[in-house]
Order: sequence, then C-alpha cells, then structure tokens
Amino acid sequence: MQQGARNDENTLLAVRNLEVSYGGTPVLDSVSFDLKKGERVAIVGQSGSGKSTVIGAILGLLPGSGRISQGSILLDGTDLADITGKEMRAIRGRRIGLVPQDPMSNLNPSMKVGAQIADALASNGLRGRAAVKKRAVELMAEAGIPDAGRRYGQFPHEFSGGMRQRVLIAIALAGEPDLLIADEPTSALDVTVQRQILNHLQTLVDARGTSLLFVTHDLGLAADRTDRIIVMADGRIVETGSPREILLDPQEDYTARLVAAAPSASLLPGAGVSAELFPGAAPEPVLTVRNLAKEFRLRGQRGGVVRAVDDVSFTVDRGTTTAIVGESGSGKTTVARIILGLETASGGEALINGGSLATKDVRARRALRRIVQPVFQDPYGSLDPTYSIERLIDEPLRIFGVGNPESRRQRVGELLDQVALPRTLAQRRPNELSGGQRQRVAIARALALEPEVLICDEAVSALDVLVQEQILDLLGDLQDRLGLSYLFITHDLAVVRQIAHNVVVMKSGKVVEAGSVDQVFLATEADYTRELLGAIPGAAFAR
Repeated sequence: MQQGARNDENTLLAVRNLEVSYGGTPVLDSVSFDLKKGERVAIVGQSGSGKSTVIGAILGLLPGSGRISQGSILLDGTDLADITGKEMRAIRGRRIGLVPQDPMSNLNPSMKVGAQIADALASNGLRGRAAVKKRAVELMAEAGIPDAGRRYGQFPHEFSGGMRQRVLIAIALAGEPDLLIADEPTSALDVTVQRQILNHLQTLVDARGTSLLFVTHDLGLAADRTDRIIVMADGRIVETGSPREILLDPQEDYTARLVAAAPSASLLPGAGVSAELFPGAAPEPVLTVRNLAKEFRLRGQRGGVVRAVDDVSFTVDRGTTTAIVGESGSGKTTVARIILGLETASGGEALINGGSLATKDVRARRALRRIVQPVFQDPYGSLDPTYSIERLIDEPLRIFGVGNPESRRQRVGELLDQVALPRTLAQRRPNELSGGQRQRVAIARALALEPEVLICDEAVSALDVLVQEQILDLLGDLQDRLGLSYLFITHDLAVVRQIAHNVVVMKSGKVVEAGSVDQVFLATEADYTRELLGAIPGAAFAR
C-alpha cells in the first residue's frame, strides 16, 4: 500500500500537506497525493470525510469563509493555492473540468440546456453559432442523451434526473480539459447509463491522456473505474492503494467498514440474500396498480404524445418491499407520481388500501396522504432552503395537527436520531448540510407521520455506503416493527438484492419482467434484465 504523495515527472497534479480552514478551524489535515497524466484516481469516504473540500480547494471554489491555510496544489508546477481569481478562472473549464454532483443546483432552470452547453463552448474559445450548436449537440449525444438535436432546445425541468446529470457531463467535456474532476457523477444514473457515461470518460482518458479524479461513495464503481483509491475520513487520508488492495486486503478498520457496507461486491446474483430478509410478511395487498397508463403531449408537436407508462400492473403486499428498476426514462418515477396523486393517469388505476389519491373526495384524499409518504430523489428540490431542519421535519405534523409544539420538537429529535443526524442540526438550514445529510432529513420528514406506505424514489443514491447501510437497516427495522410497506425506486440492483422481496423491471414505460428478487436475479428471463445485472459495478471483486 502507498500513503501520501509521490514525486514523478509525469505528475499532473501534486497536492502537498493541504490544510483548509473555516473561521480558523482546520477541516483538512495535511492531505497529500499525486495524480499522474492519464491516471484515474478515486477518492472515497463517508459524508463529511473531506472529499468535496479537497475538490473545492483544487478548483478555488471553497464556500463561505473557507480558505487554504497551509500547503500547496501544483498543476503542472503552477500553485493553484497562490494565484489570483482571474488566473483561476482561466484554468477552470479549459484545464480542469468539473462534473458536479447535483444537476438541479448547477443548471439554470430558466435557460435551455443547449444554450448552457453552448456557453461553456464559447467561454473555451469556440466561435460561430452554427459550429457551437453542432458541437453542443455532439457533446449531448456523447454523454448519452437520445435525440440530442431536439432536446437541445429543452429546459432542465423537461429532463429526468439522470438526463440532467448527463447535461453536466457534456458541459464538463466542452473544454477538453487535462484534468476531469467527477464529483459523484453517476449517483443519479441507472447502471446501464452509468456504464455508458463512464465508458465515455474512460475513452477520453485513454485517447487524450486526460487525468481523472473521481469522487464517489460507490467502492465497486471506484474499483472498476480507477487505477488507485484514496480513502478519507475526518479530513485526512487514512489509506491509499490499488483497487484490489483496498477491496480485498484493507489495512485500516475504517476502510474495512466501508468495504463491508458496500452492497455491490457481495450481493450479486447467487450471493444468497433472498426474500426471507423480512420474514412473516402478510400477503394482503396494500398497493395495487392495475393497467396503469400515462401519456404526455409533446410541446411544439401538434397531436404528438409520448406514452411514458404503458399497461403497468403489480401489487405490493403489506409489510413487504417491491423495487422498481429501469433506466432513466423507463417510467418508474411517473408510476410513483401517479400513486402519490401528483400526476393523473391516462388509464388504469393505482389504489392504496382500496383508495386512490386521484379521488375528488377531499377527506378521503387527506386520509390517504397521511398513510403514504414520499422520499424524493433530489433533496435540493424537495427541501425549502429558507426553513430550518426542525421546521422541515415537523411540517407534516403541523399540517395534520399532530401534537403540540413541545411534543413535535421531541419527535423531531427522535427522527434525527433514527436517520443518524445530530440533534444540533435542528436549527440549521439545508444549505449548511452535505448532500447525504439533506437526503436523511428528507427521509426523517417522510417518517414523521409513521405512514403505512413509503415511496422511496432513489432514496439512498446520494448517500455514502456507511450511511446507506444505516438507512437500509433503519427501513428494515421499521418494516419489522411497524409493518411498513415500501415501493423502492432505484437504479442500484445491488440495493434491490439487499432490501427488496419483489422486483418490477421497466423499460420504455412497460414491465419487461416481474417476480420475487430470487426469481429475477437467479432465473432471469428478459435480455434487458440480464443487461442491467451485467452492469453492476464491482463484480470482479465479489468475495
């Protein structure tokens, strides 16, 4: 195993004894590492370990009072810690590209996506409207966006979460940078699209000698896609080594805990996890979806429609978990929105305890909203940034008139405990929390009313493996204790193998395969399902 930085004439980036402080308090402790030209290095660690702070320091984008208080960051000999803001702006985009984690906070919602990519191309020296548009469409296609020419003129809200992330990747590639920093670039993507995007990034590295600094909580993905893994905890590097060394022979207890918590390597087909994970579940259906259909009219096309959901049927038995998997645009989130009453079905029905949130009966709809609660994919968009964490979590209690101010405050504390957040965060705002912490707040909010059905739309995709393990354990404990039922929408089949009893595989709005997890994983019938299973990262390191 290797620790610290290495000196090499082929080194592109050399971080030396880096210390970052906020208000005089250090949050990074003598971080040192090198990145060679053409090398792919991953930084892994749980939320708050310092991964994103390292990236912010390299890019000169530390928030608030953050500053580099010690050390150096050498890019081809230029110390990025000791240059002006103007000089740094000339480097960002052209020499260092960034694929950020959250698309909704990094895309202008009032600006067409094509124009945003075109801006990045223009700022990197490309001239001529026709040439800029042509290259922007090419970048969108390379990033895996279908029908790129038409979608060039659409706004971010017209894209799924995965599609928005692909737009960010296209923007990052616009300047053909020497160093590409990818901060959780595929956390919102299904495994097949994830593989497509990462294959493209790997082609870029191989063809142009681009270096890749890959920040991720997915150890299987880091092992598959990088040459070296740096493990961080509490603002310092605790271990560095090759993927095989880190996954198969970790030297530090913290690294061993990360490996043990990662589902992808140990929960592949045949690993032995079955529907008996939650024994004794009642066979009574709590959610019934029958012949569900949804059509959307295409803007600007007279009479044009797209059938996003096409004759979908399945049931969720009380006390069990059913997972819906499929690539971006498969219709899985639209199904969830119809069940929640946020979209109106074009045909068929979705019933919770025999009732539908599409009903016009206000009392019946209010009663159903009490027993079914969502956890959305994007914590940035689902949490009001002006509210305190306490107000966000206790809002459902106030809306339904549950308890008094003192009991609600006590309930908020209990919920923060359940999702592994300190109670001291109660008076903070969402922008003061990490992405993983914000998602845990969203889960605590959904649990406030102790619902019967929880609809989780990529509820753990933004979490590091240790917190993901805590949340999945929490969901399992609640299911055993309260008889909760879950509809779990995810692109992570390893998580499905761990938590679900049944699985529904969707593609292009249709169900292509459904059954128990054991049936679908071990006796796969559909070619598309085989493709999904084959794309699970970390298979080469399965123990």
